[in-house]
Amino acid sequence: MQPTLLIPWRPSRAPRGFTLIEVLLIVALIGVLAAIALPMYHGYQDRTRTRIAAQDIAAISVQIQRHWDDNRAFPADLAAVGANRNDPWGRPYVYYNVDANGRGGARKDRALNPINSDFDLYSMGPDGVTKSQVSNQDSLDDVIRGRDGQYVGVASEF
Repeated sequence: MQPTLLIPWRPSRAPRGFTLIEVLLIVALIGVLAAIALPMYHGYQDRTRTRIAAQDIAAISVQIQRHWDDNRAFPADLAAVGANRNDPWGRPYVYYNVDANGRGGARKDRALNPINSDFDLYSMGPDGVTKSQVSNQDSLDDVIRGRDGQYVGVASEF
């Protein structure tokens, strides 16, 4: 019988990490996914803030209507009904008593007719810029109350 030679065990040369090209591909893939996801996330946030503003406007309108029912007059400002809060963009809601102050300062539609006959209540939207005519470019992103409360939403859809 012949003796068997024992060969010491040697591990095979295995890769010890990623190559530079593999790392660059992974970074590029993450960048593409982020470029797709971030605008979608920001759009979701904007839609959510707009919905919250519309809900706030509807709730404040109910408070103002209750004030009318109790006093037969609309409040002078939102503090009178305990609703002087900020919109989702951090700015106060705008209230204008058309009944007491006249139609001159009221928000108007494309034909320059007041959009409400009782009171205006709106948020200046994400950009914080507004004009009295809701069809103006600066007012299209405003969240408004129109048709005496029959419409609450974005001015561009009014």
